[in-house]
This record gives sequence, C-alpha cells and structure tokens, in this order.
Amino acid sequence: MRAVRLHAFGPAENLSYESTPAPLPGPGQVRIAVAAAGVHLLDTSLRKGIQGPPTPLPELPTIPGREVAGTVDALGPDTDPAWLGRAVVVHLGFAPGGYAEYAVADAARLHPVPEGLDPAEAVAMIGTGRTTLGILQFADLGPDSTALVPAAAGGIGTLLVQYAKNAGATVIALAGGPAKTALAAANGADLALDYTAPDWADTVRAHHPGGATVLFDSIGGDTARTALGLLAPGGRHLVFGWSGGPLGLTDAEQDALTARGVRTHHVLGPAMLRAVGAPDPLRVLETRALAEAAAGRLRPAVRRYPLAEAATAHRDLESRATTGKVVLEP
Repeated sequence: MRAVRLHAFGPAENLSYESTPAPLPGPGQVRIAVAAAGVHLLDTSLRKGIQGPPTPLPELPTIPGREVAGTVDALGPDTDPAWLGRAVVVHLGFAPGGYAEYAVADAARLHPVPEGLDPAEAVAMIGTGRTTLGILQFADLGPDSTALVPAAAGGIGTLLVQYAKNAGATVIALAGGPAKTALAAANGADLALDYTAPDWADTVRAHHPGGATVLFDSIGGDTARTALGLLAPGGRHLVFGWSGGPLGLTDAEQDALTARGVRTHHVLGPAMLRAVGAPDPLRVLETRALAEAAAGRLRPAVRRYPLAEAATAHRDLESRATTGKVVLEP
C-alpha cells in the first residue's frame, strides 16, 4: 500500500510518501480501506518530536494519523462478520496509522458512517466533533448568551458557531482575513471580524456594549487577552488550546478578572470526560457528534488534500492557511 511515513522527527518535509506492507488485523480488529484520514494540530507537534500530553511520542518509523473513515475490507479472528463491507469511521486513540491506504482498528471502537455524511465529514466529527461537544458541556448556551469565538473558521470554531446559533445565542466570530470571516458569517455568526485588524475589539464594544457571556479560547496570546476584556461580569472563559502562545496575564489583570467574576475553566482532558458521566465518555461524545451531523444540525467544514500531499497539509495547518478540518484522501 501507499502511506505517509515519518522516519525522523523534524519539519514537514520529513513526511515521506512511500510503499509499505498493508497491515493485518488482529483478534477483534478490522482493516479499513481508508477513504479519509484526519490531520490534527497535535500531529504536527508529534512530527516535530514534541509530546502532547497525554499522547506519547510514537516509535519511529511511524505512520501518523489517528482518525480514519472508509470501508471494512478484512476481519481479524473473533471479529463480528457483520462489519465486513460496511462504511465506518473510527478514532484510533493513541495508536497511529491513519495516513495510509489501509489502517487497522479495534472493532469495538467503530461507528457506522451515518447516511448523508461523506468519509471526510465523518472523520471531522469523530475527532473535532467529539471535542466540540465536550467543550460545549461547560458553555450553558441559550438565547440570553453572547458567545465570542476566536479561530471561528477552524474545525472546532466552525462547529461552535453553528451550535451556538442553534441554541439561540448571539455569536461574535473572530478569524484571520476576509475569506475566513466570510466563512464564519456564512455559518451564522451575527458579527464576523478580522482579529488582525487593530480596531476589532472596539467594533465588538460598539455592537455589544454589554459584553460576551462566554469566550471559547483555543488560541491564547494577545488575541485572547484582548477578548477577555470583552467578557461581561460573571462571564465564562473556556480554555481548550493556546496556538497563539501563553495567555501571560499579569497579577493585576488576573485580579481585575476575578473582581468582575470572570471564571476560567480548562475544559479538555479529565474535566471534559468527567462531565460526560458515562463509563466510556469518548464514545458517548463521538456518538453525539455523528448524530448532530446526521441530523444536519452541525456541518463540518473540510479542507481536503491528497494523501501524497501530507507535508503540504502540515505546513498549511501550522501557518494557519487552512479553514475547517484538514483531511487527507488516498
């Protein structure tokens, strides 16, 4: 089969498109003829040799990728034969192997691809979708809410905008450049602003003087620091990333937020899983995400690349040149 392999940690150019033996499924496993493989920002860190807790660094050489959709073409021993030939989507967990024409997965983790979703959309929902719904457990959105969404044209940001609008909230979307702000507006944002413009915060204050009730913070850095100043008293600051660098609040800034009753919640990891309140919380969130997409309430934006162009996909993702979920297609 053809696959993308990493032989040494480093730049995107280290991703090599080459031939390698197709994997064989073990007991309780299936092999999937991959139609779409998800690319995550975490993949770029692991490629560089930077561990992203709790995901360990892979042993080299490795085939990156932890989200795939396609058709089951082979079964391992003791695997339900009903899976053979079915269109499925799965998150592989800590086991990589997605950037390939074939991938192996535990049958217990499979989901049927809902009717009406193509493989790339299903891949977006199995990873990015489940994370989005996990974050939203802490948002308490409704008609009285005003949601401030930086990175609103990204994979998670796109879904947050849609969900907030479905909940009746007012949505202020931030994105970099006119194409991305146009996408956020098309997804339903009431106000879509370019956060690279120097006066974006003044525009928010002019349109929404009461402030936002919740800030979905995936970026940190200067943009998030400015956005925190736009939260209403008692607002929620939901942190699930820091792509723009650390927040770096001074003691005085933190004291001012505390005085206004602004609450910061780090919502990924154990906090998100505990909030689900189920024995297998990740599967619960995956099931919910796929159901939301199947019902048409959430529609992921997808940026597609040929499998052979995985290095380009990594470079574009790292430089913020993409919108939506980045997906490789063999």
